[in-house]
Amino acid sequence: MTLTPPPAATPLFAAVDIGGTKIAGALVDGHGRLRHRLQLPTPAREPGAAVLAVVHEVLDRLAGTADWAAVTAVGIGSAGPVDLAAGTVSPVNIPGWRDFPLVAEVASHPAVAARRLPVHLAGDGVAMAAAEHWQGAARGAANALCLVVSTGVGAGLVLDGAVRPGPSGNAGHLGHISVDLDGEPCPCGSRGCLEGLASGTAIARRALAEGWRPAGEDRSARAVATDAEAGDPVALASFDRAAQALAAGIAATAALVDLDRVVVGGGVATAGDVLFAPLARHLDRYATLSYIRGLDVRRAELGTDAGLIGAAALCR
Repeated sequence: MTLTPPPAATPLFAAVDIGGTKIAGALVDGHGRLRHRLQLPTPAREPGAAVLAVVHEVLDRLAGTADWAAVTAVGIGSAGPVDLAAGTVSPVNIPGWRDFPLVAEVASHPAVAARRLPVHLAGDGVAMAAAEHWQGAARGAANALCLVVSTGVGAGLVLDGAVRPGPSGNAGHLGHISVDLDGEPCPCGSRGCLEGLASGTAIARRALAEGWRPAGEDRSARAVATDAEAGDPVALASFDRAAQALAAGIAATAALVDLDRVVVGGGVATAGDVLFAPLARHLDRYATLSYIRGLDVRRAELGTDAGLIGAAALCR
């Protein structure tokens, strides 16, 4: 009697999404479906070793699942800038990581090293672009800009039907182009950066500076959005300014690389029409050349899981 061997386990990818607010992890299958998702806060103001410890804890928990045996690679989407050649990251919002050897540190994690799993790195914007192009709102687009508007502002480019990270891995890093020539200094060293006007942090900071006072203790962009929906003029003005900055950056990028679609995601995008209505209005003012007029702007479809799905897409 011949016995048929059991089918091999479906290959999985270990995905890690590192941002200034949270570090998430999951195992992801070849269809972009997540298993064992977890999320921990980023100790962004602590030394670099403390941030790495959280990354290792995420990997510890994933490696402790029965599905870890099916993992074939590890993908990391990190706040940037990143350096693909060196395998390092220097996130603007994580001061303890400057030229931090993240790929080497993840590769040395016992559960990764024991199986010699390859480790793939991308900036968070590129990871989001990879996710939305694979499974989300950028599906089928030949040339798209995918934005993450959250604690910071990241972006990735799809050109000629493929995600294009550029030689260093930072192509499309829209958050650090200057949209206000005499604007405030940015932690990156420049001035008037898009991130300093359009990120969730910037929205809340501007609203507070202009006299907005939340009803409770929450002073985040989410609370500003809630009050904007209720008609608070200061909250509305703060989102309008963020949308104007985003429109200027999107229009400039579209003029440069000839886009046919723009996808906007991240925590700030969950504000819905509070963000997207003024964004459409300002794009009408900035995107005036014939070939960029009427840009197809869509809301991201993958929500807070985009970074993880994108990290897995790197492994494909």
